Amino acid sequence: MSINTAKLRDLIDRELLQISDARVLEHIRGLLVEPRATLRDWDYGKPGEQHLCWEVLIDDPSNSTTGIVYCESGFGPQCPWGLVHVGGDWNWMGQDSAWFLTFMDAYFDSSAPTVLPIWRVVKSNSPGSPIPLTSEGNWNQKWKQVEEFRKADSSSNFYVHHTIPYGGEPT
Repeated sequence: MSINTAKLRDLIDRELLQISDARVLEHIRGLLVEPRATLRDWDYGKPGEQHLCWEVLIDDPSNSTTGIVYCESGFGPQCPWGLVHVGGDWNWMGQDSAWFLTFMDAYFDSSAPTVLPIWRVVKSNSPGSPIPLTSEGNWNQKWKQVEEFRKADSSSNFYVHHTIPYGGEPT
């Protein structure tokens, strides 16, 4: 599919339809920008190779530090949504671990949603069996609680996870 601004907006809008939490929707919509095409350096190919990426979200518009881009080549089409540095002269596509199948996966892996009180402590001793331990709250507060849980039970795996269901993603 050859992407353009209208198709990008449609892709994002379809993912946002899966989100029922008004806090998250308002936050994302406040960070979305008019899609802008940029060439980004690709370290996994020939020296000087670049790919066309589209900036769609900037985490801090006043600082222009991190954002989400869409790219049909490079890590795409398998993982077309990337977390990258935006603004300034550094236009690197980054590492494969910062590229995702969906826009929402990229959003929740970014630092952007950490300002929202949508986090809880989860315990997981095996894949696919997370057990929520706390109500939702502040990101930093929940990581302090993780430290306490880990002190009390060093044999279990505790982490912070958002409370927002989307696309079949477990919470």
